[in-house]
Amino acid sequence: MNLLFLGDIVGKPGRLAVRQRLPKLIHRERADFVVANCENVAHGAGVDPDSCRELFDAGADVLTSGNHIWRRKEIADYLEREPRLLRPANFPPGAPGRGAATFSTAGGTTVAVVNLIGRVFMDAVDCPFQAGEALVRDLRAKTPVIFVDMHAEASSEKAAMAYHLGGRVSGVVGSHTHVQTADQRLLDAGTAFMTDAGMCGPVDSIIGVKAELALRRFVTHLPVRFEPASGATWVQGAVIAIDDTSGRATDIRRIQEVVDRP
Repeated sequence: MNLLFLGDIVGKPGRLAVRQRLPKLIHRERADFVVANCENVAHGAGVDPDSCRELFDAGADVLTSGNHIWRRKEIADYLEREPRLLRPANFPPGAPGRGAATFSTAGGTTVAVVNLIGRVFMDAVDCPFQAGEALVRDLRAKTPVIFVDMHAEASSEKAAMAYHLGGRVSGVVGSHTHVQTADQRLLDAGTAFMTDAGMCGPVDSIIGVKAELALRRFVTHLPVRFEPASGATWVQGAVIAIDDTSGRATDIRRIQEVVDRP
C-alpha cells in the first residue's frame, strides 16, 4: 500500500491548494491512505471543525495536529466526536480526543496512525518516547502498518523517535517546522524516516506567514498578529510504500509541488 503524508497545512491558501491538488496526487501516487497535519489550518494557527471537514472532503483520511490544537475552543468538542482528527498522544491525561487510532483503507488494510509531540524547545508535556512505546506495543496487536507523525522542533528528537520505534512502525515523518528536509531514507529495520514533511502553504513567505509580519516580530520583539501570505503555494509531503503483511516500508519519496493560483 502507499501512504501519503502532507506537511502542515497553513490557513486558507494551504486548504485551497490541498483541495486543488490532493485528488490528483492520490491518483498519480496510487495513494491508498492520506494523512495530513492540520494544526495551522484555521487562519494560520489552530484548527476548527469547518476546516477539518473541508480537508476530509478533499481526500484526507486522517488529520494529525500539534501544539496549536487548542487555539480555538470549539475544537475540544469536535475532537471527542471526530475519530479522524488526532491530537498528540503525550498530552497529559484528561485532554480531549485521542492521540492514536486504527483505520481501514478501501482495500481492507488496517492502518494505525500515531500523533506525538516533542519536548525540545517546546512546551513541557509527557514523554513522547514512553507514550510512543506503549501505543505501538498495543497497536501491533491490531496491525503491523503503523505511521507516526512526530511533531517537533528539534531534528535530533525526530530522528531519535525513528530509531526508537525502528522496526516496529512503518514510518516516522516529522512536522512542525514548515521546512521540508531532503533526508528521506529507509532505516535498516524497515522504517521509513524523514525529518520534516514541510508545509502546504505560501511559497513567498516566512514559514507560511506574510514576511513583513514575521520580520516585524523579529526586529522589534513586539507581539505581532500573524497572517498567512498569498500567492503561489507549496504542497509538500512524502509518499511511503509499505508491505501490507509485514508493515515494513519499501520506499519513501518526497512530494513538492507548486500550485500557482490555489
